[in-house]
Amino acid sequence: MNYYNEHDPKAAAWLRELIAQGHIPPGDVDERSIVDIRPHEIARYTQQHFFAGIGGWSLALQLAGWPTDRPVRTGSCPCQPFSAAGKGLGTKDARHLWPVFRDIITFGDLTVTFGEQVASKAGRHWLDGVRADLEGLGYAVGAADLCAAGVNAPHIRQRLYWVADPNGWKRDGFSGRKGRESHRTPTGWEQSDGKPELDRSSCGLAHANSDGRTQYERESWDNSRRQAGPPDSTECGGDSRGMGDSNLPGCCEQSGAVAVPQEQPTTELRGNLGHWSAFDLIPCRDGKARRVEPGTFPLAHGVPARMGRLRGYGNAIVPQVAAEFIAAYMDTLTV
Repeated sequence: MNYYNEHDPKAAAWLRELIAQGHIPPGDVDERSIVDIRPHEIARYTQQHFFAGIGGWSLALQLAGWPTDRPVRTGSCPCQPFSAAGKGLGTKDARHLWPVFRDIITFGDLTVTFGEQVASKAGRHWLDGVRADLEGLGYAVGAADLCAAGVNAPHIRQRLYWVADPNGWKRDGFSGRKGRESHRTPTGWEQSDGKPELDRSSCGLAHANSDGRTQYERESWDNSRRQAGPPDSTECGGDSRGMGDSNLPGCCEQSGAVAVPQEQPTTELRGNLGHWSAFDLIPCRDGKARRVEPGTFPLAHGVPARMGRLRGYGNAIVPQVAAEFIAAYMDTLTV
């Protein structure tokens, strides 16, 4: 049985709907603040997810092939105190909840624990403290700095992923894919029964020097720029590096540019983008064409439950990135 802790009512309702539709494993959703939780109250749950959001870690464990009966704990502590977009209060911010999560880990069972934090300078200092705390509790800690573009997602979302492994943990009989043999194929991992496990073709980390655009995106932008004409620099004074702000100039709707309809891309031009192979392209004033979900425009006004969705998506991890990190950890375990 899974335990999901999420204090935001809308995200909690989202979790319950995901459970009802079978997208994440069944479990209980607890809307209390993590401050009010005591380890003995949740000891009966095999898998525990704190700061659960919209279930990203739960989905990531499934994608990586983590057995449903294998204990695990996850928790992506709030990033606002350490994000460049926040007020920079760090450990003085009331949302600095690592000490609370640490106490749950301290007084709970020794369990493999996964977490994530923003990959800012402050976030790296935060991770130093987390590592010191966990190693003091008898855990071995590993971490990686990964981005969403590494699994072909159309954005950066740079994050620190970490895992805490109890020293001396009994790994007998657990190779990371318990109860079945797995082997690599050209399209990813497969089980001995032929069913897909983790689709490495869509989730495998991409080349670090890639600019994140497919051949189709580059060609479409060149074509749309020829039709739309050169950008008017006086209209667009925004920083193209900004993310998540619907009022930020730099994206074509705010700057007055018009998205030119494109022909549907061929399979070769799209390449193998896996989960993100279906998209529309929006040519923007900074000279880039950006991928969006077909038939939509990002952060558009008038979208039902817009703020709830933005909070859910904005605070979520990218499960495919987390799945790669989990799978890498699982590959280190011995039979």
